[in-house]
Amino acid sequence: MVAKTQDVLETCTELACITFPAEGGACSPRDAALYLAHTGEGESIRALADAAGTHPSTVMRAVRRVEDRRDDPLIDQLLTDLGGEEIGAQAEPRAERPVLSEKEVERDAKRYLRRLSEPGSFLMIAPGAEKGGIFCAANEHRKPIAMLPVASAVEFVKRDWIKISKRGKATIIYRITDAGRKHLRRLLSEVAQARNPMGFADAQTPFQAQHRLEGERIFIDPISETRETKLVNLAESPLGWLSRRRGSDGQPFLSPVEVEAGERLCSDFELANLGPQIGQDWRKFLTPGDKYSGTPKSAGPGDGAMAARDRVSAALGALGMGLADIAFRVCCFHEGLEACERRMGWSARSGKVVLKIALQRLADHYGLEAFRDF
Repeated sequence: MVAKTQDVLETCTELACITFPAEGGACSPRDAALYLAHTGEGESIRALADAAGTHPSTVMRAVRRVEDRRDDPLIDQLLTDLGGEEIGAQAEPRAERPVLSEKEVERDAKRYLRRLSEPGSFLMIAPGAEKGGIFCAANEHRKPIAMLPVASAVEFVKRDWIKISKRGKATIIYRITDAGRKHLRRLLSEVAQARNPMGFADAQTPFQAQHRLEGERIFIDPISETRETKLVNLAESPLGWLSRRRGSDGQPFLSPVEVEAGERLCSDFELANLGPQIGQDWRKFLTPGDKYSGTPKSAGPGDGAMAARDRVSAALGALGMGLADIAFRVCCFHEGLEACERRMGWSARSGKVVLKIALQRLADHYGLEAFRDF
């Protein structure tokens, strides 16, 4: 009995691996195989658990995860086709269905994911249609700007690049996911590197580019009082993400002065080495005398860590309780606003307003009032 269940599970796993990607997809091949063996072949949860060498509750959760994804008609059709094929005779029915190659999927991803990444864009598909229309806010969603074949939409859903946003009576609306945006950035980076190869061993790879969010940031020199615009990775900190957000008036939620104030606090925090110590501290073995004898006693440029610690203390003291807490967590420890709200017991979406007030006071503390018009 166990041997029969193992054979069924192995066959279902082969089918699932052909249909669903190994990583980052809407359904993992392992979950899909357990689901097919349970619902299509009638194997019990306990028998599958014994065959897979896991607990029955783990199999149950896998079956439920796949069942939840059947709300998507494209995923539902894939699972229906797999479940309707007889074990051992699946090759002929599968050959009749249009299957895109990886090269064709990447080609369509470059073309259509770029359209779906535009502000307000979505994909609308009607049941039974061969193509779906991509609408965007530029023309007020009056007519589609591109037509996406349903076969390509199925591949996008399988890879979790798009997901259902709204379900109507006659149509279904899909929007691009974070995974889809990251994959698009990787594809565009590959195209850019192919056109202009940098020729350095430490050049940014396409897989690094998919996790980056390039944007411009204004740097204010505290000595010369000049500003300079540079291209940075906004995904490194929550401030970078918030600097891209816009309010109801269409203006950026955080001004360049407020972002600069938060980055100065973060810079002083890192220079003061106030973060948690990870690993062995070798300084006491490499310097003779006292514990940190390499730091001069006199104040000056060499007294960087001590001076930075004093600046952090003065900045947090100027903010006071509450404001100092959220500024310290977001700017220095790079915690998200939702995590800060839960940790501090605040209501939802209140941390964004408190953080803006804290950054305004921090800008006043650093003397950045003259740059508010930038």
